[in-house]
Amino acid sequence: MRDLWSLYVNVCRTACLVLLASFFGSACLAVEPPAGHAKDVYPFLGVDWGGNTFVGAALPFGMVKPGPDMQTFDGRPSGFGYVSGGAIVGFSHLHLSGASGKYGNILVMPATGDLTLDRMATPRMDEVDHPGYYAATLTRYNVRAELTTTRRVAMHRYTFLADAPAHLTVDIAHCLSKGTGWEAQRFLGGEVTVVSPREIKGFGRYTGGWNRGGEYRVYFDMVLDTPASSVRTWTGSSKSNATLSDAATAQTGDDGKLGVSFEFAAHAKQVVRAKVGISFISTDQASANIAEEAPAWDFDALHAKATAAWDKALAVIQLRGETAEQRTKVYTALYHTMLMPADRTGENPYWPTDYAEHPYYDDYYAIWDTYRSSAPLLTLIAPDRERDLIRSLIDIYKHTGYMPDARSGNDNGRTQGGSNANVMVADAYVKNLAGIDYETAFQAMLHDASVPPKDQQKEGRGGILDYNSKGFVTLADERSGSRTVEYAYDDFAIAEMACGLHHDAEAKLFAKRSNNWQNLWDKDLEREGFKGFLRPRNPDGSWAAPYFVVRGTWPDFFYEGDLWTYSFYAPQDQRKVIELAGGDQTFAQRLDYIFLKQHFDVSNEPGFLMPVLYNWANRPDKTADVITQELEKWFTAGRGGIPGNDDSGAMSSWFLFNSIGFYPNSGQPVYLIGTPSYPDVTIAVGAGKTLHIVARNLDPEHINRYLQSVTLNGKTVENNWLRHEEIADGGTLIFTMGPAPSAWGRATPPPSMSDAHPPLCSAALSR
Repeated sequence: MRDLWSLYVNVCRTACLVLLASFFGSACLAVEPPAGHAKDVYPFLGVDWGGNTFVGAALPFGMVKPGPDMQTFDGRPSGFGYVSGGAIVGFSHLHLSGASGKYGNILVMPATGDLTLDRMATPRMDEVDHPGYYAATLTRYNVRAELTTTRRVAMHRYTFLADAPAHLTVDIAHCLSKGTGWEAQRFLGGEVTVVSPREIKGFGRYTGGWNRGGEYRVYFDMVLDTPASSVRTWTGSSKSNATLSDAATAQTGDDGKLGVSFEFAAHAKQVVRAKVGISFISTDQASANIAEEAPAWDFDALHAKATAAWDKALAVIQLRGETAEQRTKVYTALYHTMLMPADRTGENPYWPTDYAEHPYYDDYYAIWDTYRSSAPLLTLIAPDRERDLIRSLIDIYKHTGYMPDARSGNDNGRTQGGSNANVMVADAYVKNLAGIDYETAFQAMLHDASVPPKDQQKEGRGGILDYNSKGFVTLADERSGSRTVEYAYDDFAIAEMACGLHHDAEAKLFAKRSNNWQNLWDKDLEREGFKGFLRPRNPDGSWAAPYFVVRGTWPDFFYEGDLWTYSFYAPQDQRKVIELAGGDQTFAQRLDYIFLKQHFDVSNEPGFLMPVLYNWANRPDKTADVITQELEKWFTAGRGGIPGNDDSGAMSSWFLFNSIGFYPNSGQPVYLIGTPSYPDVTIAVGAGKTLHIVARNLDPEHINRYLQSVTLNGKTVENNWLRHEEIADGGTLIFTMGPAPSAWGRATPPPSMSDAHPPLCSAALSR
């Protein structure tokens, strides 16, 4: 479609040159596509098949994300908000992206005719979603709904298309994944006050959700541009119908019903606008947010401002020679990486924050997902944003005792693997990201590695006493296999920091602990013709029965991965893994088997590094084969275009790196070279510098996927990896492609702890 649009524009431009400008000029200007890349984003990409991507209006890292909450036509509500084949129940103001089980608060819904509060769902048509804008026609009510947003304020515009009694309802008790289950949310009560026929204020109290967090409060101020003929409140119990009342104030307790309805005698084409300020502090703050961010009623101007914000954010990547489908996938992936975490600076209910030294972010959902690809991407293309995210983590540690592995609703929880904020901080440190209090961050890392948490699913390292004394987590604690290998890599991150900050004793201690993953390696365990795998150990240190479950969960030995994936997880020492697995050739053959027999799960994060592991065995050609296969098979430009939960952009950033041509070994200043998908890419790497990546001889079918040579700023690159310092100041990276494997990239493998010269300081390696 983009190519046809471009052709049409060019035809118009030619006509303008031939014919009188005074006659055709305005028409030509009318078809000019908008500047920037917001227009290239397809927000519906990933909504199906478990991608759980956000649909609605948002700013980059915005706090408020107004969008539709939906249910299937048989009444099953969506856990993340959206359903392609379903009905809209209203438009709430807080959402996640790539995840589910949280928020969906302060639900606004227009209606016409008789008001049936318990049955308001409606099909929709003519649905549109662009960065910063959402619209749909609600067919049951004959209403056109439109949404746009600032960081903390949503603006709604409803056009009632026919003469009819009209209502604009606000359901304060609504939340996603509502129920009594282990990961469900609950409404704890709230209050609402009718200020005038144009304004209401109130708050709701909520708890639970995927992170099993404590209570969070959402305060709101809702102001209309049109006074209602009447305003009614409603209350009720969870087991009864809501009851409408003329009372100006209404409140309810645990699991009650609570809401408001503005009533109108709408005429055809009547437009009603509403501004909804959201705050986590107070209704006064919600009002102040409106005054600061959306003082006027110009919906289109606010929409244009949101679009401009996205155009600026997305401009960090520029493509040339790409197809329309590739353009959609790249800019949508970039968009998805910038939806979370949420910038709540100035909205922390527990300690003050400011834009300068103490920014506050929430919805780290979860660092276990994002440290592998999203954080390194932001370090490269948005260093100021990544700096602020880490500053926020350090502040959270100061006030809660831990840097979270996940956090949502202003509360830590849950840990999925190790204390992976350690790797996120180390990644920034070894890439020289400035403006961070690394000494305090180091103290937070030491705390993670030594102090047992009261609730091991909430924060910190569960099983840490056994790990520190025995060298592994035992079956006395859940997720003991995945935790052991992840703690070992977290310890490597601590050793890196200790080296740089000249804490020699800690450097030595944690360098030693970074080898702890080997304590679960059973050299005699055989599976499908290969020997040597990780194996559980009992509290007394004896081997337990091997664990062969394909994809474990919270209590299991391996979390969201299997024997094949976690046995190769040692990003700090792949050379040792290769040695234990039988050498380069056997290691490469085992990787072949993993991909051939689909032991690799592209839909989940534990295996993110696996396609580039071939580089350590000097087989970059096989890396190129696997990356090409996985990108072509699993990542499309459609609604099912992401193979699993996008997890705050983790999956999208994995796609971005691998399609550009290299992938980070997060926590180390190293990128593994793969195979590029685009002939020409320019990446802004901060401070006005750009990295220009050219893929010569790249063909549309990607037959020429194998690197024949690489140069950086005119100098030959022999290795199949790059250091961050080599590209941090920009330059020109040229890949020369060919249809068959070459001798390129088989010189020196990427760094490992088992190298003759390991990538740590001498103090860490002293005996």
